Amino acid sequence: MPRVVHFELGVVDPERAAQFYRAVFGWKVEKWGDFDYWLVTTGEDAEPGINGAILVNKDAKPRTVNTVQVESIEDAAEKVVDEGGAVVTDKVTIPNVGYNLFCRDTEGNLFGLHQVDPQAK
Repeated sequence: MPRVVHFELGVVDPERAAQFYRAVFGWKVEKWGDFDYWLVTTGEDAEPGINGAILVNKDAKPRTVNTVQVESIEDAAEKVVDEGGAVVTDKVTIPNVGYNLFCRDTEGNLFGLHQVDPQAK
């Protein structure tokens, strides 16, 4: 059964948000890559819970987006559309990680789909 495996906190000021979550929860927050994307580690892998990221929202509206890991991103996207949802981004390749895309459910909630593929280029 597909599960939520990642969250993204959309913010205006990622450094301020990173400091907030470090101070409040003791989370490890580190910038990833050459853009404003900060990986968030919320606990040890053996503990229940998920890790996520902080990023700058293009429209400056705060939001949280959960990402669900699926076997096939194309099959899952087709099911989303068949059930009245919408695919709102193109599939993006994350080299050596896999593929992501974003959808909206029938209530307008944004969520991500992720397919693992260590060979992704």
